[in-house]
Amino acid sequence: MQKRSIQRGRPTGTTTYEAEPAIAFGAAVREERTNQGIAQETLAHMAGIERSHMGKIERGEHVPTLPLILKIARALKCSSAHLMTMTEAKLAGSAPSAD
Repeated sequence: MQKRSIQRGRPTGTTTYEAEPAIAFGAAVREERTNQGIAQETLAHMAGIERSHMGKIERGEHVPTLPLILKIARALKCSSAHLMTMTEAKLAGSAPSAD
């Protein structure tokens, strides 16, 4: 029996960027940050990332990795689950109705 080779990485032509969840996550981060009265630059510094990168995340231009989500949650003094719940609520609110 011949052993199959393992293809590393994503299949050709695929992408991991999906705008809708990225925008919803960014909106959740922005909402939590503004509710706490924290400036974007301050949050970026507390999370240990560049301010411009934080801006891209909040605008939904970048999908953060799990370690980055955890850093942002820690900087906001909330759980990553809280940010995900907010993200899911924003996604549910923007979903087209099933009439």
